[in-house]
Amino acid sequence: MTHFRKFKTNLLIPLIIVLFSCLTINCSGTKDEPFIPNPIKLVTYSSLDATNAYNSFNQYLFDPVRKLYFRDSGQPTNVGAIWTQAIYWDMAMNAYKRTNTPESLQFIEDIYEGCGNYYAQYDWVNQPTVWFIYDDIMWWVISMARAYQITGDQKYLAHSVSGFNRVWSGSPGIDTGSYDPVNGGMYWDWTPGDNGKMSCINYPTVIAAMTLFKITNDSDYFNKATKIYKWAHANLFDSQLGRVADSRHGSSNDWTLHVYNQATCIGAAVMMFKATNDSTYLHDAVITANYTENVMCDTNGILPFETGEEQGVYTAILAQYMIRLIDDCNRPEYLPWLRNNINTGWGNRDVTRGLTTKDYVISCPSTGVISCYDASGIVALMQVIPPLQ
Repeated sequence: MTHFRKFKTNLLIPLIIVLFSCLTINCSGTKDEPFIPNPIKLVTYSSLDATNAYNSFNQYLFDPVRKLYFRDSGQPTNVGAIWTQAIYWDMAMNAYKRTNTPESLQFIEDIYEGCGNYYAQYDWVNQPTVWFIYDDIMWWVISMARAYQITGDQKYLAHSVSGFNRVWSGSPGIDTGSYDPVNGGMYWDWTPGDNGKMSCINYPTVIAAMTLFKITNDSDYFNKATKIYKWAHANLFDSQLGRVADSRHGSSNDWTLHVYNQATCIGAAVMMFKATNDSTYLHDAVITANYTENVMCDTNGILPFETGEEQGVYTAILAQYMIRLIDDCNRPEYLPWLRNNINTGWGNRDVTRGLTTKDYVISCPSTGVISCYDASGIVALMQVIPPLQ
């Protein structure tokens, strides 16, 4: 034992010299400043953080006069994209379910009123310059149905039913509808000659139909959901890996991967499983979630981001449907992954404004513009993923 201590002590002095040299001399042999790594920001978010994050999102990105979200923080001139307003409305509903306050319930009505005033009072049928893409309508159809489930207000259900019918069957003199009765599936655009069938209309159609089926018990919605899910599974889904194609054009797929397509596939599969108890649907949801976590994320499980303007909202959509897999299908094993994303993004927030951005591993800029799209992902996750107690 004495010999070992002596040997260890004899090594210690040269080891210190070597380490000191490594810190003070660079590779070329010249002296340089010691390398000091950036501190790792370790946080564990709380329910209060979830409330503060949502309040900050609204403080800097919600227009209290027009009652809708503008695109860029501090610049209320430009309004956020029409379809993303529905996603922010979903966030408001989730915030209400989390807090159950009268103010958060009123906020649901405020957003409905403001967006209605701005977007032709949700006249899907006669306003093709406002509602010109099928998925723009379908995101709102889903949100309207959810608003009815929360409030029981019939106006929301009426909007949802009419919007679904408009997308499925079209509008006289404008288009013949999204559904392709010959080859199946849903078209994205009613522009003549554009034959693209995107995941962003097919899977949301399943979700909308199943939500309306749950509300009305009308089997027509269930039959339509089953039909579209079957087509999407055969034409847009990789059933071996769990990845979702962005679109199908004729007989060719665009396999560009997007988090929101993974998300709506998960949501559609969960809803089909809950209605049928057919485990093949649950299998689809699980492998899609696994692919998103294990392949699309980085080595630390942090969700990817894209550089397109509206693409920061994709994580907000994932939040909406991952919680359904977790809660409705008893899959809590996904919670640590999503909490890690929240803790990382919230830890890198702009502490002055309380805003986050879509690249969760970098510090959110403390000055300059943050878009409603980029700021939404972490906030949306915080409204549905419970903190670690």
